Amino acid sequence: MAQEIPEMILNVRKHAGLTQKELADLAGVAKNLVYELEKGKKSVRYSNLLKVLHVLNIEVKYILPPGVSNA
Repeated sequence: MAQEIPEMILNVRKHAGLTQKELADLAGVAKNLVYELEKGKKSVRYSNLLKVLHVLNIEVKYILPPGVSNA
């Protein structure tokens, strides 16, 4: 079963031995953003989400629904 993004960020951060502050510093974002991401806040800047995911080495893949073209 696939993990939701908040759960994934929390689990990978803890596995890496990072605090929320350390992750935020490495990603160049505010500590409260990491907290909000882990709690599932829906309104965060996509660019900030990508910064956090990059530090945690979490890759984002886009999968289009059947019948939807990216052209």
